[in-house]
Amino acid sequence: MYDTSELEGLWAALETVRPEEILGTWKGSGIATGHRVESLLAQARWYGKTFHSVSRAEPLIYRDEQGALFSNAELAKGEASLWMVEFRGELTATMVYDGQPVLDHFKRVDGDTLLGVMNGKNVLDEGRQFCFILERA
Repeated sequence: MYDTSELEGLWAALETVRPEEILGTWKGSGIATGHRVESLLAQARWYGKTFHSVSRAEPLIYRDEQGALFSNAELAKGEASLWMVEFRGELTATMVYDGQPVLDHFKRVDGDTLLGVMNGKNVLDEGRQFCFILERA
């Protein structure tokens, strides 16, 4: 289990990214902080995210019972797009959900790994934000 203050320190040390730099399919995994979204995504067989272009992203890619990947647009309430948004004082690539007040901010861990922080209305869980890793597929 990670302390959120440790993750905030890591976030602050990482470099920002631009939307064009993160296009493609990414495999995701939640970071254990005790946030309620962790178990929800694991139970639903969350795979990751696909950024087709700056204007079209699939925020919730899952595996079906046979292992095939699909976009769960119903759960995501639509698709999403990528924008440069200020978060914690820095402009960085951010996925803006089309159908709900949720933003996923990204910073670069290395060339094939991103740290993500979910932000928005009603996403805090006892003061914690959901944090996750994306690895280029």
